[in-house]
Amino acid sequence: MKNVALGQSGLNVSPICLGTMTFGEQVAEPQAWAILDRALERGVHFLDTAEMYAVPARAETCGATETILGRWFARRPGARRQVVLATKVAGPSRGMPWIRAGQGLTAADIVASCEGSLRRLQTEVIDLYQIHWPERHVPAFGVRYYDPAQEVSQTPIRAQLEALAGLVRAGKVRAIGLSNETPYGVHEFVRLAEEHGLPRVATVQNPYCLLNRSYENALDETCHRLGVALLAYSPLGIGLLTGKYDAGGTSGAYAPQGARLERYAQVRRQRWGRPEALAAARRYNQLAREHGLTPTRMALAFCYTKWQVASTIIGVTSLAQLDDNLDAWGTQLSPELLAQIDALRREWGDPAQ
Repeated sequence: MKNVALGQSGLNVSPICLGTMTFGEQVAEPQAWAILDRALERGVHFLDTAEMYAVPARAETCGATETILGRWFARRPGARRQVVLATKVAGPSRGMPWIRAGQGLTAADIVASCEGSLRRLQTEVIDLYQIHWPERHVPAFGVRYYDPAQEVSQTPIRAQLEALAGLVRAGKVRAIGLSNETPYGVHEFVRLAEEHGLPRVATVQNPYCLLNRSYENALDETCHRLGVALLAYSPLGIGLLTGKYDAGGTSGAYAPQGARLERYAQVRRQRWGRPEALAAARRYNQLAREHGLTPTRMALAFCYTKWQVASTIIGVTSLAQLDDNLDAWGTQLSPELLAQIDALRREWGDPAQ
């Protein structure tokens, strides 16, 4: 794997990123360390986490993932220097008062969250610090339409940028990014940064997979023209695109023991739990098998080879899953198969948007 540049940040990362949100919930600390060791051995030196992890979010596990990573760094001399470390400041609480008391995302919130992440991660600097979701109202996490009546923004984008700029000047953050953003949001962050001499966002971390290609509806052009790199998350649709749910009925009730859709009711209620998402996933999985591929390999190869994607964030719960995900690197999808994938999208749309 050749390194890729993250926008104009000067950061160069592996084109596969290890997402860690399962660490501290589905994955215990010793197994998490083993996964981290293996990923580094196999050339994955880009790690992504967040202050609110583990997921699904609970007060008891908030910050647990960063803590596990910090302990791994402390016990693996030199590991911190080998990796590009990304984490995220949570946006407005969205019903999670344990993250912060207020409903907005103030400059003070950003600074306090960064300080907390630095402590838990046992590091002096965060390479990429991202806003996990916008402070303003946006269609995200299964909400498909923008509704101006829902606007409750309290902190202007410029104020958020100035807080991040202070962290960069202090040497606590190297580069900044966004997550779950819209074309307007990316453009406005870049415009204000250039107008006021503030740090320019390097990345946007948004969902991108066979079940949700909404990034291709204008945001890809925005990022291409502005030099902002996509970090694609949920490339396997939290497991729907692995085939492990294919044996059940149309209700989606079937799931292997331990799978997130089986363990966590709140996940079932989100975009990935929609019956149409499961039905579409089964059709994509069938297409993969028709072409002699496993569903996992086709879904990952789709992300690994798209020009829109700088780095694909994979999330695993075992060494076997990690190896399977990494072994998919280098798989090329034929023009015929890509045309059939596009035909399915025209039929099914983006059911997990």
